[in-house]
Amino acid sequence: MMDGNVIEEKRDSSLFDKFGKIINQSLKPILVFTLGLMSVLIVYQVFCRYILNSPSNVSSELLTYMLIWLGLLGASVCFLQAKHLNLPIILDKISEDSQDTLVIITIVTSIFFGGIVAYSGVIGLDNQSFTPILKMNQGLLQSVIIILGVVICVSYLIKLSNLFTKNSKNRFKTIAVSIILGLLIFGYSSLKSNDFTMGYIEDNIELISFFVLFMAFFFFLLIGTPIAVGLGIAGLMTLSLQMNISELVSTTGETLFASLNNFGFLALPFFILAGNIMNQGGIARRLINFAMLIGRRIPGSLWQTNIVANMLFGSLSGSAIAAATAIGGIITPMAKEKNYDMPFSTAVNAASSIAGMLIPPTGVFIVYSLITGGGASIAALFLAGYVPGIIIGLSVMIVAAIYAKKNNYPVSKASIDLNSFLNVLWGALPSLMLIFVVIGGIIGGVFTAIEASGIAVAYSLLLSVFYKTITLRSLTKILYDSAISSAVILFLIACSSVMSWSMTFAFIPDTVAEMLIRFSDNKYVILALINITLLIVGVFMDMSPALLIFTPILYPIVTGLGVDPVHFGVIMVYNLSMGVVTPPVGTVLFVSCGITGEKITSVIKPLLPIFLVQIIGLILITYFPVLSLALPRFFGLN
Repeated sequence: MMDGNVIEEKRDSSLFDKFGKIINQSLKPILVFTLGLMSVLIVYQVFCRYILNSPSNVSSELLTYMLIWLGLLGASVCFLQAKHLNLPIILDKISEDSQDTLVIITIVTSIFFGGIVAYSGVIGLDNQSFTPILKMNQGLLQSVIIILGVVICVSYLIKLSNLFTKNSKNRFKTIAVSIILGLLIFGYSSLKSNDFTMGYIEDNIELISFFVLFMAFFFFLLIGTPIAVGLGIAGLMTLSLQMNISELVSTTGETLFASLNNFGFLALPFFILAGNIMNQGGIARRLINFAMLIGRRIPGSLWQTNIVANMLFGSLSGSAIAAATAIGGIITPMAKEKNYDMPFSTAVNAASSIAGMLIPPTGVFIVYSLITGGGASIAALFLAGYVPGIIIGLSVMIVAAIYAKKNNYPVSKASIDLNSFLNVLWGALPSLMLIFVVIGGIIGGVFTAIEASGIAVAYSLLLSVFYKTITLRSLTKILYDSAISSAVILFLIACSSVMSWSMTFAFIPDTVAEMLIRFSDNKYVILALINITLLIVGVFMDMSPALLIFTPILYPIVTGLGVDPVHFGVIMVYNLSMGVVTPPVGTVLFVSCGITGEKITSVIKPLLPIFLVQIIGLILITYFPVLSLALPRFFGLN
């Protein structure tokens, strides 16, 4: 006979699950419609500007607020589906009982965070100001913050109810964690009311803020809390040292909302959408055929084809994971058939796919440009990424050629007739034209980088229709997946703004700069230290959060030493891109291993010589700025 408490727990769990599914199903069509309409509006804006010669301010304002809603509603869905980035380093190495304890800590603190966000959104409803052009009520626009906060709470209540069903002891753990959290908040409030304590904090605000910010963030990071939530809570804790609690809570939602109120962020979802459409458009096979023409005479021709195809497809999709999946999925059966070394094939696919994160168009440079407040223009960064991206690819080609020659892999000696060559080129040309349209349009001043992202969506969609590889159903799925992928990054940006606000408020970048300059005031030494730091950070943290956390800290330091902002952007992306191929967070490595079926441990050894050559490339990029800056300067963009 089943215990009554267990029946009650399952009923509660089922109720929360049903509520979560209702929210999820309700938000899905909204996200699809929003991103679809945004795509139409951005193309309409380009049409108005360049065909009708009458820019549309209405569509600009509407697009900006639709982006905010897309990001925050999408983030809500990501909480329900547990799709936000996290780093469960400790969780994978401890007992199940201990895992439950850490998960409960995450749940209780995240519900607390969600409550703050929801309450802040309610306060925001009192904002009766109106937008400049469309005269929309700002309070109603900010109501999305309430939805976000409520869904955060609901999603973690679902997780909590599932834990209760799993083990009744988790009820007592939750009560204990909640009491401890309450006591900590009460104790902190008491300390803040003490004049002596506040005097000490004010006298040592930079050091204490630095300690609180990073200790809190890394604590939540280690226990597996979503990185965005960890950023938000750590930022709020740091700000509370200098701000009244009620004032801080009331402005949290406004900060999250305002952080995405930037027209430049529109390029992110559009380039992601264009890349996802290209992934479904039969582009990979045509690019592989073209890459075979380039790599067939080099030792390890199939590996060389993989590398070149990854560079081409990565630049079109802007995603290392997409490149590794699409190209690796086609090359792997061919490599197995020809008895290629599969651990090395896996390493080659993973290490070369990151070239597309530097070769434009790429969303990473857009994020960096916006973090720097436009200190590095998107157009200049796009051009600056070509040579470093090619260096990453060439590094893999060199190691693959040496390995193939050493192990006597055959080289194709067959000639190809002109008709075959032209057929292959003709098949790949429409896809390759996207690069020329987007980059050529930006450099030529035909359209902005944001408008170029809309052109990329329209072009890739037309190409997929031409190839007859897309249906209305698949397009709906693409729009939804693109909205979710965009929301993960946009919510990270929103929460990192809270952290950036706290760092600026406490002069943390200045404190870090003083620490580094005390060590050395030589910019080459500082750049070496930064390279080492970023390579280590990349091992443990994904590209987007690392960029959002460390750019505001390091950017003022290096620019103060005379380092070009565009050059430093390339250095950061090159460093962090290598991190997506290294465990424990190496998502691209996991994807590549999943495609070939190889164990990660067997792939590490062949990766090491590739990393060595890529690090040599990093040194060249760091100390010879001309490699990054020659193209932007040639086109007058830097």
